Amino acid sequence: MTIRPFDWRDFPVLQRYRGQSVFLDTILVLTRGPMLMSGALLSFLAPQAGIITSVCSGRDDCGQTLIGQVMHSPGSQFAHLTFVTPDEALDAPAFPALLDDFVVISGERGAFRLLADVDDRSRAFEALRRSGFAIYSRQRVWQLTGQPAVERTGNSWRVANGEDTIPVRSLYNNLVPGLVQQVEPFSGSRPQGMVYYQGDNLIAYIELKYGHRGIWGQPFVHPDAEDIPERFVDLLPHLPYRGSRPLYLCVRSYQSWLEPAIENLGAEAGPLQAVMVKHLALPQKAARMFALPALEGGHPEISAPMGMAGGSPIEIDASLMASFTETGE
Repeated sequence: MTIRPFDWRDFPVLQRYRGQSVFLDTILVLTRGPMLMSGALLSFLAPQAGIITSVCSGRDDCGQTLIGQVMHSPGSQFAHLTFVTPDEALDAPAFPALLDDFVVISGERGAFRLLADVDDRSRAFEALRRSGFAIYSRQRVWQLTGQPAVERTGNSWRVANGEDTIPVRSLYNNLVPGLVQQVEPFSGSRPQGMVYYQGDNLIAYIELKYGHRGIWGQPFVHPDAEDIPERFVDLLPHLPYRGSRPLYLCVRSYQSWLEPAIENLGAEAGPLQAVMVKHLALPQKAARMFALPALEGGHPEISAPMGMAGGSPIEIDASLMASFTETGE
């Protein structure tokens, strides 16, 4: 079995597999398209861009040529599987080895985790589970085209700025379970999206990611928010730079109570997905030894001088003192 970087010799094989691919990065597919050929071309011409495409060749072990891809932005704590092709590769004996190659490459680039989005009823889900991936959340993506057919009541949303960083962080920490925060910690950078306040309290934030094919939005809404359907109606006409692109709203399982409000907008529900992670490093507490200063510059003795009698110290044994203490004498 040989696992090597993608090169120009593999373009005919990738072209032949185009209709047999399994895509594992939902945001990428919905906002920018699968990028099957273009992503592979970039990984060949500009490997420093963070797109890694690998090929498993050798019929004795692979059975057929397998091609997979992972993306890792410089400085990011995680990398994301984007596709595996053909879909028969999921059952190939060499599939775990291809994933292990991505683990090594991603770890060398500084990633701590490898992520994947997959339909939890698909063959890919079982294949990833066998390869050490675990579910840390579930999600459903709702597609909304055009504008809702209901009247909007006003607008209290605005584009987030640097002053919203602390309120958004607080909302994120209060809403998102600890298991998810371990995998997707709050970045701490300026929020990229829209915020909604009730008085001085941040009630809702929607994170936005743009692509030429669509806009991805992930809402974080406090349970105390009022009139949620109306708030979403107010949001949609004011999304910046939307144009005619569809909006995809990703609702995680811990915010599933938002789904009826989104459905009332006329959005179409996608399949339930498992959001999976494979940890590349395990956190460990660093042990640090602290040197305690000696008391009064020396070490305590078994007995200590308690007084003076005729100029000589009177020493009382420590065990005798303990017996006096216990008997009260």
